[in-house]
Amino acid sequence: MKNFLLIGLGRFGKHIAIQLGDLGHQVMAVDKDEEKINDILPIVTNAQIGDSTNAAFLKSLGVRDFDVCIVTMGDDFQSSLETTSLLKELGAPFVVARANRDVQEKFLLRNGADEVLYPEQQIAKWAAIRYSSERILDYFELEDGHAIFEVSVPKNWAGHNVGQLDIRRKHNISIMAIKTNGKLSLSITPDTVLQPNQTLLVLGEYRSLQKCFQI
Repeated sequence: MKNFLLIGLGRFGKHIAIQLGDLGHQVMAVDKDEEKINDILPIVTNAQIGDSTNAAFLKSLGVRDFDVCIVTMGDDFQSSLETTSLLKELGAPFVVARANRDVQEKFLLRNGADEVLYPEQQIAKWAAIRYSSERILDYFELEDGHAIFEVSVPKNWAGHNVGQLDIRRKHNISIMAIKTNGKLSLSITPDTVLQPNQTLLVLGEYRSLQKCFQI
């Protein structure tokens, strides 16, 4: 379990708060809007009304004690930038800030952000890949040009075992798991026969996956 300081309770910030709460983490939420604070109180561990560009207010929160500070004020970049900078000056160990444009990402990184979230760009890329092929059900990008795809079993693979298909040698991708009726199995051998109602979690270079599944 981690302690999070979440600053900004717009739609994006609220969704993060809900997800962190569902995962069992402790969340301190901050916003200038009293209505948003009252709305989030049943979801988070604690919440305070305040101006995050005020150094005294931020200091009173004890930002050093939080494992991660997340700044989600996408509509007010100046406040986001000031908040990010103040958090690092006050000793916050890890600061994540939201950006809406590439130039904002650069400024946030220069002013103390350890990482930058770019939700609109990230979801746009996910959606483009997800819906570019009927086989793709989900997608997760890794470093160094690699990715994990969840894909339905191609028609020409169904009924054949993994050894016969020789997927790793032919396509330079690896089957990590097989999902059948929502149940995930990591027990994959060369004798494992793929079925048309299954989905696969496959790992490989993005270009190899793109070519194999015709993205």
